Amino acid sequence: MEVVVTRSVALAIPAETMWRAACRLDDVNQELAPWLRMTTPQAMRGRSIDELPPGAPVGRSWLLLGRLIPVDFDDLCLAEIEPPRRFLERSRMGSMSRWEHERTIEADGEGSCLLTDRLAFVLRSPLSFVPGGQGLARRVVELLFRHRHRRLLERYGSPKRR
Repeated sequence: MEVVVTRSVALAIPAETMWRAACRLDDVNQELAPWLRMTTPQAMRGRSIDELPPGAPVGRSWLLLGRLIPVDFDDLCLAEIEPPRRFLERSRMGSMSRWEHERTIEADGEGSCLLTDRLAFVLRSPLSFVPGGQGLARRVVELLFRHRHRRLLERYGSPKRR
């Protein structure tokens, strides 16, 4: 069964600048810190997401708990890229037969933007049959992206509303 989680955050950073940060794995790792870190697949070394060909597999990225302990992997594949507004990752993970991460960045006033992450996933068997497993996975994804958005707010701030 598919699980979907959506979160948005308003940031005091121009949409184009946020797009550039969202496309660099170093910046993604700043969002994940200190809990997780993603390793860089060979095809991404020295490149950003918007430099990769859509639809082609990028390679395996390991998710490291505490930046050291492998807990999962992501066979990255960027299905769609629409600079400077949107990307859609459609991948497989060790724990999920399907993982989709769509990030959109919309200009939202002078010098600010609205960033939205939509996550959709299907747990792999036997995890999908564990009682409460899907609810737990949903909660972990919600907490991870709440953390990522909190880190973005710490870094860029919230736009001033008049």
